[in-house]
Amino acid sequence: MQARTLVVAACQLAVSIAVPMSIPGSPFPAHHLSTRETTRFNASLPNITIFATGGTIAGSAASNAQTTGYQAGALGVDILIDAVPELWNVSNVKGVQVANVGSGSITPEILLNLTQLVQQALDDPYCQGAVVTHGTDTLEETAFFLDMTVQTNKPIVVVGAMRPATAISADGPINLLEAVTLAGSPAAMNRGTMIVLNDRIGSAFYTTKTHSNSLDTFRAVEQGYLGFFLNIKPVFYYPPALPLSRAYFNVTGATELPEVDILYGHQALQPALATAAVEAGARGLVLAGMGAGGWTSPGQDVLQTLAEEHGTQIVVSSRTKGGFVAERSGMNTYGGWGLNPEKARIMLQLALNAEYSSEQLVSLFEYAP
Repeated sequence: MQARTLVVAACQLAVSIAVPMSIPGSPFPAHHLSTRETTRFNASLPNITIFATGGTIAGSAASNAQTTGYQAGALGVDILIDAVPELWNVSNVKGVQVANVGSGSITPEILLNLTQLVQQALDDPYCQGAVVTHGTDTLEETAFFLDMTVQTNKPIVVVGAMRPATAISADGPINLLEAVTLAGSPAAMNRGTMIVLNDRIGSAFYTTKTHSNSLDTFRAVEQGYLGFFLNIKPVFYYPPALPLSRAYFNVTGATELPEVDILYGHQALQPALATAAVEAGARGLVLAGMGAGGWTSPGQDVLQTLAEEHGTQIVVSSRTKGGFVAERSGMNTYGGWGLNPEKARIMLQLALNAEYSSEQLVSLFEYAP
């Protein structure tokens, strides 16, 4: 009951502070400023824009002991900001509500809108960094998408929570404070998009969700973390560096992405699933192969036909959580190297949208260190 009362109070507060104003020295245009922002602006602090998309971090439940079965994306970005007044000690924050859904409902349209909004914000010389709040189920996909589509050396930090905002000991507020602190840190520049949860800093390229319930769910099994937080301050293990196969795709003006489906490898897999996906409109397939990309013999024959006769582009990844899938010799078929199936799908979508040739796809996926 107490948690729900706090949420209602925060909602009322968010409604009461929406009067646009402008002040001298503020980098934010008048129509983006609320009374709260104009009275708290500190010219000595970095300016960070928070883009909210929903998820557990904005979730609400009937009980403060409930950590499953809650409503994701129930709270707006203003409420998230109001819940962490310490944000104003480390930055000048501005909230933008892009969507308010569970991350399983993130669409290509939302992704494209988000990446263009983030690019626009970071192109502003007065903006030092961007934070995206997101549900954890597909957080790594959105983070990877941003890493490949926003051209900047400024920090982009994607953050979520494993407990809803109404839960006892909710992890969202501390995660958000750490994410905003990281986005405003000069030490975070030139590192690509980063993922922050549970005091960890991970690369969007390699970090993945490994546990359905644990707070310490995001890990980079092979590559490790970039750093951690100590008393809210980011501490990095290494100097700035970017993944070898990281590419940039300009999606300015794009409103949709090519359809790419993932097929999960298992014993006695029905090859007809691949054919059905292509007939339904998939231009590309990602195989979550067994082991190092293994597939059933009947399935291999069907895939070869789709690649040769339909021009289907096929990337072979692995259903395991680590390791690599080497290059492939078949037509229109590529090894996914170190990308998991979800991220290989994003990369193939972007490459198809950019009309990559087979030679370019080989260079993109089968990079040789």
